Amino acid sequence: MKILQLDSNHPILKERLINLGFEVEDDFTSTQTEIESKIANYEGIIIRSRFKIDKLFLEKASNLKFIGRVGAGLENIDEVFANSKGILLIAAPEGNRNAVGEHALGMILALFNKLKKADLEIRQGKWLREDNRGIELEGKTIGIIGYGNMGKALAKKLRGFDVEVLCYDILNGVGDSNCKQVSLQELQEKTDVLSIHTPQNELSHKMVNSTFIHQFKKPFYLINTARGSAVETSDLVDALTSGKILGACLDVLEYEKSSFENFFENESLPDAFNYLIKSDKVLLSPHVAGWTVESHIKLAQTIADKIEALYFPKEIKQEVKRVTGIGGVFFKSENPVALRNWYQKHLGFNTDNYGATFWWNDNNNQIASTQWSPFAKETTYFQPSKKDFMFNYRVENLKLLLEKLKEEGITIVGAMEEYEYGKFGWILDLEGNKIELWEPIDAAFL
Repeated sequence: MKILQLDSNHPILKERLINLGFEVEDDFTSTQTEIESKIANYEGIIIRSRFKIDKLFLEKASNLKFIGRVGAGLENIDEVFANSKGILLIAAPEGNRNAVGEHALGMILALFNKLKKADLEIRQGKWLREDNRGIELEGKTIGIIGYGNMGKALAKKLRGFDVEVLCYDILNGVGDSNCKQVSLQELQEKTDVLSIHTPQNELSHKMVNSTFIHQFKKPFYLINTARGSAVETSDLVDALTSGKILGACLDVLEYEKSSFENFFENESLPDAFNYLIKSDKVLLSPHVAGWTVESHIKLAQTIADKIEALYFPKEIKQEVKRVTGIGGVFFKSENPVALRNWYQKHLGFNTDNYGATFWWNDNNNQIASTQWSPFAKETTYFQPSKKDFMFNYRVENLKLLLEKLKEEGITIVGAMEEYEYGKFGWILDLEGNKIELWEPIDAAFL
């Protein structure tokens, strides 16, 4: 299979493809018309952002099987037409998500602490401590719009800052232990710092405009490391001038060309841009949030991994993981209410009608919980065990584990049940003790 690489990438990508048996050619200089004249000779393309792969290009690529985009999005490819031709589109958001998360966090910390302003003043012989008094991130509410690879990377970075992290996404159920998914209205009511992580599409185009901005209850800071087209720059400047937006960290700009290159070839940049480059409230970078030494390698590796998986799939034997921790301690009590109150008063348990929840972090530093619950002595929940107690153990894949335990001759009690806070199954141990197995969704308790 012949692959044409249209942009320079880390050499590991080409090396790996050649080692897999592909014939890889580079063409970093020919015009799009020249590429179109020979594209029918190739079954694969590797591209970053050199030019747009439109319908005309794809019609001439008569033998094309896949396009690998060494980047997070596919906005420079006509996805609809490519899909209609059965061309597989491969992107690599996993490759630079960490870089984007770190960059977004670094920008807001730099702006909060006036590092750019202070550095420039000291170089000019000015020592202005009060003028450069900063503010802290702790206690703020961070709102994330677009909770995919990039949004999740930022939320993960924020775990140690004692902040509340909220997200809004058009997909349901994307929240996790690092971030609570909320409605757009709730996000706009609570947010102190807004970070944009949306793809480039019709929904995100000029999403941050005057109407959107003024729906926020409080003045806020804006971070955009996604696409410049998401922000109406003139409306942003109006909000910065009025104080509705307190500051902005912009790695991307509305005025960028689709190729993201040669930005300053635009000879008629508007007044709004001149405001941005002169304002102490604004921190700018040249679309490099995902552009680190490490991401250069990771992006190449990710594309190579996905092509290898596509053409050389490996048989995956799913590992059956057993218990990962104690999920609960349940026991019978003569008076559960009085007992809960005793533990609350004398031992400081934070009790509710079900007992008490203890929070901790697992080996992956994810938030996890263990439940302590006294049951009424007449409960039948522990049956068929005749014991006065039952343990709940946390597992990662309950369905797979139950299947494995059944193969091993273990007694399964009842059928697996699923709730908003996880999946549950029950077994009997060697002495007839009933054991509850739980595949948790800890975020449901937050």
